[in-house]
This record gives sequence, C-alpha cells and structure tokens, in this order.
Amino acid sequence: MKLSDFKALTFDCYGTLIDWETGMFEALKPLTEKVGRKLTRDEVLEAHARHESSQQLQTPTKPYRDLLPIVYKRLAEEWGVSVSWTECVAYGQSVKNWPAFPDSAEALAYLKQHYKLVILSNVDNESFAASNAKLGVAFDAIYTAEDVGSYKPSGRNFDYMLDKLASLGIAKHQILHTAESMFHDHGPANRHGLSSCWIYRRHDKQGFGATMNPGEMPKVNFRFNSMAELASAHKAERQG
Repeated sequence: MKLSDFKALTFDCYGTLIDWETGMFEALKPLTEKVGRKLTRDEVLEAHARHESSQQLQTPTKPYRDLLPIVYKRLAEEWGVSVSWTECVAYGQSVKNWPAFPDSAEALAYLKQHYKLVILSNVDNESFAASNAKLGVAFDAIYTAEDVGSYKPSGRNFDYMLDKLASLGIAKHQILHTAESMFHDHGPANRHGLSSCWIYRRHDKQGFGATMNPGEMPKVNFRFNSMAELASAHKAERQG
C-alpha cells in the first residue's frame, strides 16, 4: 500500500491539525488556577476527555460550542470550584483561539496539490470556520458533528461522510482517514473498512491525553509523528 493509492484524505481536525490539547489547557487556566492543588497537564486533559465523551453521548445533537460549557461545569464540580455560567460559556467560545500545529498549514498546502482534502470533525461549523482560517486551505468538503447530529466515535458520522463522498465520486477504497485519536477515529475507521493514517502527535507523551482510551488498539496502515512527516513521505514516494 502506498500513499499515492488514495484520492482523498479525510481528516480529524482537533488533535491532528489543531493543537486542541494546548488550546484547551490554556483556556481552562481560569478554572484550574482556582483548584486547591496542582493539576498536571495530563490530569486536566484526561478529566476533560471523560466529561466530554460522557456529555457527547448524552446530548449528541448539541453543538460543540454549547457542549463545552457543560464540560467546564462538570470539571468545576469535580475539582470543588465555584464558577459562573458566564465563565462556562466563555470556555465554549475558546475553540476559535486554539492554535494550529506549526506544520499543519504547510503540509495541507502541499497535500492539496495531490488529494481531495476533507474534514470529519466533532465540532460546530462556527468554531471550525475560525480554525480553518488558521489552516489556510480550502477543504473540498467539511462534515461536522453539528451537520450529522452525533459525535465520533459514532458510526453515524462515518456513514454520513462515506455517503456524501460517494456523491462526489469518491469511493471508500480511495479514502485514507488521517487522524490522531484512536478512540474517535481509528477505531470507527477500522469498523468501516477504511484505510487509515495515524498522525501520532502524542508520540513523546504517555497515555491518551484529551481522548479516551480506545481499549484494544485499532490497526493503522501508516504512522507518522506529524503532518510534516506525512507530506515528506508523500514527496519521497513520488520521487521514488
């Protein structure tokens, strides 16, 4: 199997292209600084993952910008901190400020010359528009949780994407699903028979950070530690 075998790259955005762990950790500081003990970065991220995943199951149609305030409220309760709803809502709006990984825009600009680029993200359209501006590329299709009415790892999101891509003339075997999260992306990609590429942004860290433990590790067809490595591998393959 070669990278050039595919016609479309379908991307998770947050954790793969946008550095959501840094973004959420920074945006949570007004809360974490009120906690009576020092929380490690991974403690914060792992608690966020638990409450986010739980809330996404409970309210799958709630837009991400409206779901995050509830996560903030649950975290405050877990850590014994009093917060106002205004503070919770401010956290929901913070997605727009989450930074892109330094290599994302350049890698996407290169890959755009060789593939259709598609987003499949657990986000709302308003928040993604701000993130897209940081990535600097025009995606060929954008499918959000707000569009689908559910959150990954629900199979509904992948069914929706595959159906819509088929209408664009892109078949399942022409798709390489490219993502960091084993829980949200590679697990369901396996179940849908999709080829997948792991962008292992957390390669130098322990655990799963802001994503849930997937249990049994899914299979992947390619693994790179960054988007820059993916782009370089494609260039090397072309130069043969």
